Formats: sequence, structure tokens, C-alpha cells
Amino acid sequence: MVRISSIRARMVFDSRGTPTVEADVTLDGGGFGRFITPSGASVGKKEALELRDHVLTSFCGKGVTKALTNIRKEIARAVVDQWFADQVEFDQALIDLDGSPNKSRLGANALLAVSGAFFHALASRYQKPLYMMGAEKDVFLLPLPLVNVINGGAHADNGLDVQEFMLVPSGASSFSEAMEMVADTFYALKSLLKFKGLSVAVGDEGGFAPKLRGNEEALELLMLAIEKAGLKPTSQIKLALDVAANELYDDKTRRYQLDGQYVDASALLTWYEKMSQHYPVISIEDPFFEDDHDGFSAMMKAMGSRTQIVGDDLFVTNERYIRHGIEHHLANAVLIKMNQIGTISETIAAVNLTKSAHLHAIISHRSGDSEDTTIADLAILTDAGQIKTGSLSRSERTAKYNRLLRIEDELGKKARYLPWCR
Repeated sequence: MVRISSIRARMVFDSRGTPTVEADVTLDGGGFGRFITPSGASVGKKEALELRDHVLTSFCGKGVTKALTNIRKEIARAVVDQWFADQVEFDQALIDLDGSPNKSRLGANALLAVSGAFFHALASRYQKPLYMMGAEKDVFLLPLPLVNVINGGAHADNGLDVQEFMLVPSGASSFSEAMEMVADTFYALKSLLKFKGLSVAVGDEGGFAPKLRGNEEALELLMLAIEKAGLKPTSQIKLALDVAANELYDDKTRRYQLDGQYVDASALLTWYEKMSQHYPVISIEDPFFEDDHDGFSAMMKAMGSRTQIVGDDLFVTNERYIRHGIEHHLANAVLIKMNQIGTISETIAAVNLTKSAHLHAIISHRSGDSEDTTIADLAILTDAGQIKTGSLSRSERTAKYNRLLRIEDELGKKARYLPWCR
């Protein structure tokens, strides 16, 4: 049992320069934790609510004064000087206090900041790294990184429909070797873009954001970059896409925008099949609008045996939606984002449910992120096996990779790197 002696909260900036919530939790007898809540740009309608002030004269309406007040007053009154057995009990107290189905009353950004800070405080109290705050293990699984090197969609202003074009270093024998492969390809891609007279400016997640003729040109560039780096497509580096199809879907016509045209779900699926045949695309995230269950189901039947079909907005890290997806075979992988659900223990429960159904779990950052590296530890703690945390530029992205490299070094022979798609 631990007793909370104090909670503090403040506004800090995320990687887009937008206000977000940071919380500190101090425990009696020792133990201090700090956590920063991330924020997304492409947001599913079923996500837990991020509470904003909506005062246009302050931070263009993006202020978090309400969330901070909720921590300093109501949440602090409820938990300071109280005893808690573990993370689950503490988080349940937060969930009960909020009382709403989507954490809209106190704000998921407020609840997650406090939940995350408590998580760190427990680790500090027991003098353990976060990734060891679970069952004792002899082997720790380092995650396969899905590294976003070309940005489009809501993460860039360059006309590309697909939001993320990612490298998947499946042929590496260790996490550090995987990152070396990615780095060499990233440098080669930058060189190619410069040679072609294209921009090497980066988007929200650190990937390049050049203006290209279409999505297939981006894939062609990645193939060239892999080869220019002296690596082999398919056997050493595969590709992944985050389509973020919510952003491409038109409610009125029930069609999707693709390369300047509107197509139905069947035509979009045909395009995905074509891309996976012509390029080593091994994973496709949010290929359809979050409520287009027929589209997801059809894709699972057509491609699920050979391609990772990832639900993000489809599941929003919520056990209710994940169970529905398992029952109806809508996807074979679940993207895990802490701020979609609002507490650490619910995030871990979502990973455990996903794995128990033999689906893949991918721990993910958000486009508005920070120097906080909790998700790196979480990927190892849960044996998730995969992580998405952006490109090899912007320090809020590289901080997570650096944390994983340090953990790999700390673990030594206890570290394992076993990509599912090798």
C-alpha cells in the first residue's frame, strides 16, 4: 500500500507548441513521478475526451486550464492522503470520480496525467524501471519499430492521402541493428529527395513531407532509399502504411478520397491488394472509416492471412470495441494509445486482451507528443512486440528510441528482438 502526499499539475507544451497537461505525484515515504499527456491530430470519435478550454483568445482555444483545475481541486481532494494498493486501484478511483463513459467530466488528459505520474511514482518508490513493474521475467522483448519516414494526411500539408509511410526493419537481429537499418534508409531517403529537388522539411512526426504526385510515388521512393542504403526490401526492411481513412471518408457520398478521386470501399480494397503485391507492404493501419465494419471484414478475408490489418480509430484502446473486433474478425492488430482510454491500467488491460486473442499489439505515440518516454517502457513491460513512435528526427520522437536503446543495453543478454513478420 502507498499513500499519496501531494499532486501538482501545470501546463506544458507538446511537440506542436500546443498546451498539454503535466502532473507530478509524490508518495509518503519516498517515490516521485511525472507524466505528460500527449495529443492526437487524427482523432477517432470514440476516444476518451481531451478537455480543452475553447477560449479563442487564449492559445486559440486549446488551453487546458479546466483540466488543470480539475486535477488541483477535485482529483487532489479525492486521492491525496489516501492509500492505494496498486495502479489498478488508483486508476479505478479516478474512473469512478469522473463517472462519465468517456472521461468527459474531468477530462481524459487530466486523468491520464495523474495516472501516468502515479505509475512513475510507484516505480520510483520500489526503485524499479517502469518496464520491470510487472511479473518477473527472464527475457524482455524489445519491440519491432514501425518508423514513419514520409508524412502525409493530417500530419503534413503536402497532398498525400496516406498519413504515414513507415519502414519495418524485420530482418535485424537486435533492436539497435534495426535502428541502424532505419537510420541508413532515412539518410538515403533524404539524399534522394534533395537530388530530386524535393523538400526535406518534416511533418508532425518527424518524417519528410515532400509534395509528390501521389501515394505510389512515396512507396517508390522508399524502395529506392532502401536499396541506396545497401539493404534488401522484403528480406531486411518491409513497409507499413497508416492510411487514417477517417480523414479520407466523405459522409455524404460514403466514399474515400484517393489520389484526387472518390472511390468506394471495394475499390479502395483493390488498391490495397495492388500495393501489397507490388511493394513489401506488411501492415496497413485504419484502412477504412472507423464505422465501416464491412470494409474491415472484407479486408481481413482478402488480406488478413498475409498482412497486418491494424485498428486504431476502430478500437481506440477500449476493451469494449476490441472485444467487438475480435468477435467479428475486423482486424488482426490493435494500435494502443494511452490517451485514447485515459489511464495506465486500462491501457495495459487493452494490450492483455489483444494478446489473449492472438492479435498483435502496437504501442503508439501521438502526433502531439513530448519528451516523455513512458511508451518505450510500456512496450517492454507488456511484451507488445511493436512500437510506433515517429521518425528519426524531432527529439520528442528520438527520445523514445534512445530510451529503448538504453534499455537494450541495460538488459544485455536478457533482451530479445523477435519480429512477428521476419
